[in-house]
Amino acid sequence: MNNALEKFNRLVDALQELPTIGKKSATRLAYHMIMNDTFVGMRISHAIEDALGTLKKCMDCGGMSEDELCYICTDDGRDSTLLCIVENAKDILLLEENGLFDGKYFVLNSLDEYSVSKLDSLVQEGVNEILFALTPSIANDAVILYIEDKLSAYSVNFSKIAQGVPTGVSLENIDLLSLTRALEDRVRV
Repeated sequence: MNNALEKFNRLVDALQELPTIGKKSATRLAYHMIMNDTFVGMRISHAIEDALGTLKKCMDCGGMSEDELCYICTDDGRDSTLLCIVENAKDILLLEENGLFDGKYFVLNSLDEYSVSKLDSLVQEGVNEILFALTPSIANDAVILYIEDKLSAYSVNFSKIAQGVPTGVSLENIDLLSLTRALEDRVRV
């Protein structure tokens, strides 16, 4: 019977390759698109094709863009003296969706020579504060130290997002690293 549904099974397999989509969810999605609402399936298909054909990395920040430069990098109203370093373009979407940051961004995919020299030139163009919005970890702490060292010749202020105990979570459910950071970075009330 599976051979008779080869194309359906290929669709399920393709959907399963997406993050957080398991076999059951992929089967439900495929069934819905094929049997319940083919219009949704066609819209998704066309949206994926269109996005794959037009979206690319911004030449300056590495974020997603439909042009060579993204709308953030070309926005003269943004604070170009403030640079937020993130791990991926998805992080930019999250910060922008919530209107939490009004500076520029830099996606740090790796610590290769190109990325470091790009950061160096951004600092030379007038960046005076770098905010690290990286996932808290010992590895990322090392990345922060490395970048601070590479840019030590400039008078740049470095900061990172706060970390510690999330709102509404009891202390017994907090990992040791987060609890340690929360105690070290405590604030006066």
